[in-house]
Amino acid sequence: MSDGRRSSSDLSGHVALVTGANHGIGAATARTLADLGAGVLLTYLRSDEAADPEMPDAYRRARSETADAVVGAIEAAAGVAVALEADLTDAAAAERLFDTAEHAIGPVDILVNNASGWIADTFTPAGDDRLGRSIHPVSPATFDRVFAVDARAAALLIAEFSRRYVRRGATWGRIVGLTSGGPVGFPEEVSYGAAKAAQENITMSAAIELAPYGITANVVHPPVTDTGWITPEVARMVERSADLVHIATPDEVAGVIGFLVSDDARLITANVIHLR
Repeated sequence: MSDGRRSSSDLSGHVALVTGANHGIGAATARTLADLGAGVLLTYLRSDEAADPEMPDAYRRARSETADAVVGAIEAAAGVAVALEADLTDAAAAERLFDTAEHAIGPVDILVNNASGWIADTFTPAGDDRLGRSIHPVSPATFDRVFAVDARAAALLIAEFSRRYVRRGATWGRIVGLTSGGPVGFPEEVSYGAAKAAQENITMSAAIELAPYGITANVVHPPVTDTGWITPEVARMVERSADLVHIATPDEVAGVIGFLVSDDARLITANVIHLR
């Protein structure tokens, strides 16, 4: 029998903002947090990328869809969710997202910076990466697109989160970012790796500065995760790698995020958590 005490993983009464939540890890995270009781604002931006013969078409289609199906799944399970399409390269997007969440659900106290402006770029003249996928030369366009979402938008969302949080006198908050790459950069995804390194640094600063206000901030580094882009070539690469252990599912990564925003993780902050 229940003794009436609230579970440490119960997020009832909390509100989460999850970016890039129309598919993949973002969608799985939104479902996980809703299952734990949080109200969730899902943000997304539909992609209109041209088909790449080396990229599964189902992945391209998933990136081009709204978050309506994710919201429907959450509501079918008696959860609360609202979706809003937003271009995070727009500096005004952060304020609009928090306004929407507050009006529709309540003040945000969980922020998950999952969205990415990912594009593969390189310093070499190659037109394809080692897996045969299209790749671009590093340029102002590739650099600005990725940094605008993965670094600048993450910083602006954290700034808006903390400004409103402190203003209302809140005492419990969680920030989680998503990263990739490593200490030797991210060959063939140069701007992406650099922008993720910037987001790590931004989030670590937030962890230290905001700890006195009851906010934890961590970054999750997932393993290769099957969000629909895994091809046989990628699977073989993981199998041959000495560093990559297995291919994760979005739900597995979302489970870690769900733990990090729980009361059980209240002592975990200022960490980049590598999943294998």
